Amino acid sequence: MPLFRPPNPEQNVLGQFCLKGKIAAVTGGAKGIGLEIVRGLAEAGADVAIIYSTSDSNAVAALVDEISKATGQTLRAYKSDVRKRSSIAATIDQIVDDFGRIDVVVANSGVCADIPNLEYTEETWANNNSVNYDGVMWTAQAAGKHFKAQGKGNLIVTASVSATLVNIPQRQAAYNASKAAAIHLAKSLAVEWVDFARVNCVSPGFIETDMLFTQPKERFEKWMSMIPGGRMARASELKGVYVFLASDACCYMTGADIIVDGGYTLT
Repeated sequence: MPLFRPPNPEQNVLGQFCLKGKIAAVTGGAKGIGLEIVRGLAEAGADVAIIYSTSDSNAVAALVDEISKATGQTLRAYKSDVRKRSSIAATIDQIVDDFGRIDVVVANSGVCADIPNLEYTEETWANNNSVNYDGVMWTAQAAGKHFKAQGKGNLIVTASVSATLVNIPQRQAAYNASKAAAIHLAKSLAVEWVDFARVNCVSPGFIETDMLFTQPKERFEKWMSMIPGGRMARASELKGVYVFLASDACCYMTGADIIVDGGYTLT
């Protein structure tokens, strides 16, 4: 089967970006980048399942209500653990049962820790990899089974510029390696699944999330000095990239990694 082509590739370009009628799911969708991905997909017309793990359930319910009212789309929240194959598989199955199918899955969950390499233990090494790499694998596998059955699907992986370069001054070998592995996994799936799904990555640079603002002042200033763009990005500045990848506007793109970093990886 050839790579999916929309029924009307000559339609108006803005129509190609429309996600009306699509069902999407986002892991790590209750905060940070994930929350803005959810918001962007809903604003473009998709119904969205928020998959979360550690966020307060009442707070997530409030977000579901807020975004539903703002966009007119159906949103639902699901608590799950991407580190566990059975957990995320059951969650994706439930989403398909509830919505009828699944068109777009964003494997966005991620964690990071500053640990000198010589001090890693089996547990601290696994803490990063179980979410950033294994979590992508189990999310992809759960989604891929439905994509194959449907004959069409779209997986988007949130990676990082840390997959391309080694960030300094922090020490995060596990994070860097897991993000690089996630990109190569996505590229492998893009080839293996070409008959029934597209698979692409987004690699953000420094984004204004809670994690960044808890860093020491000296470290924050060091990062700022290395960004040609002269600033960090708000998480909302990423949502358009995910809408693009989720839409038919890039129906011939698969296996790509889109870097969004204000020029950080260029220096």
